[in-house]
Amino acid sequence: MAETFAFYLFSGLAIVTSAFVIGQRNPMYSVLLLVASFGAMAGLFIQLDAPFLAVALMIVYAGAIMVLFLFVVMLLNAPTEDALQYDRTHPLRHPVVTRFGALLAGVLVIQLAYALLRANELRVPISGRADGTAVSSVAELGRVLFQRHVFAFEATSILILVAMVGAVVLARKESDS
Repeated sequence: MAETFAFYLFSGLAIVTSAFVIGQRNPMYSVLLLVASFGAMAGLFIQLDAPFLAVALMIVYAGAIMVLFLFVVMLLNAPTEDALQYDRTHPLRHPVVTRFGALLAGVLVIQLAYALLRANELRVPISGRADGTAVSSVAELGRVLFQRHVFAFEATSILILVAMVGAVVLARKESDS
């Protein structure tokens, strides 16, 4: 009974905070609500007996990536969105674009429903080794990540660094001199 209540609490909190992330006009609130959503997801991971994923989610995403987002938002100095630029004449408000977006959303809902219906058939252990067997410990996961997948790990960190530098360069204001 307590597990069911905790599941509904964490999943409801994750859904509500995620919906508020995209509904906020202030990007600072969106960042903080995303941290709350990550906290709810960590609670769900703990319920699934995956404490390593819960801690990794909180340390990597809520601790590092969200701090990076927070600094970028503060550097951009964008307290609110300007709603006037998205009036009815904006190209993204064209009926064809709107219908295409609705079609893509419908396809996403169909794919999610299909994946949920086949969830029991698709239960396959995560294979990290070359022979396809599952990784069972955190130390072994670290060895697989930093030996077999080290290029992808380093490429991702460089990509994040380049994106941050690009955002700062694009957001800088031209000086009058």
